[in-house]
Amino acid sequence: MMRWGLIPSWANAPDIGARTMNARAETVATKPSFREPLRKQRCLVPADAFYEWRRSVKEKHPFCFEVGDGTVFAFAGLWDRWRGPDGRVLETCTILTTTPNDLLADVHDRMPVILPAEHYDRWLDPGMQDVGGAVSLLKPYDSALMRRFAVSKRVNLVTNDDPDCSAPVDLPATTRSLFG
Repeated sequence: MMRWGLIPSWANAPDIGARTMNARAETVATKPSFREPLRKQRCLVPADAFYEWRRSVKEKHPFCFEVGDGTVFAFAGLWDRWRGPDGRVLETCTILTTTPNDLLADVHDRMPVILPAEHYDRWLDPGMQDVGGAVSLLKPYDSALMRRFAVSKRVNLVTNDDPDCSAPVDLPATTRSLFG
């Protein structure tokens, strides 16, 4: 198990992890926190869905995004191992984000990088230390292979950990007019 929020091996303290939950595909190769993990410590972060909130002037509402009909997929990720002054070791990770595809663009200005299964081996290959080759894989996922649907605001509470969080809901008429 890894802790979310990449803490670079060279960091003085673990609090940097709060600022490294995600890594932008456009700058990952140049940011000190991510340069070395991009070359040598790439990983896959499995998921079966992710959530984004669409905001309007009056409210915001969560949407669930899936690949296919909810099949497991993988985000492009990076990891690192940090050793604290007391000898404590933390293994941490982050996911890569990119510009949104057509399905997400009206909901959020970023999306996680979903790697097509045919790129898993290349992404994980420790012999591929070519940063340009790695970055070339960090593209928006094909929106035609995804679906989205509105879900309950219950998804926002960590204490709600059940299938109902990702169950489709009908938006009220007033909300539908705001969110389409």
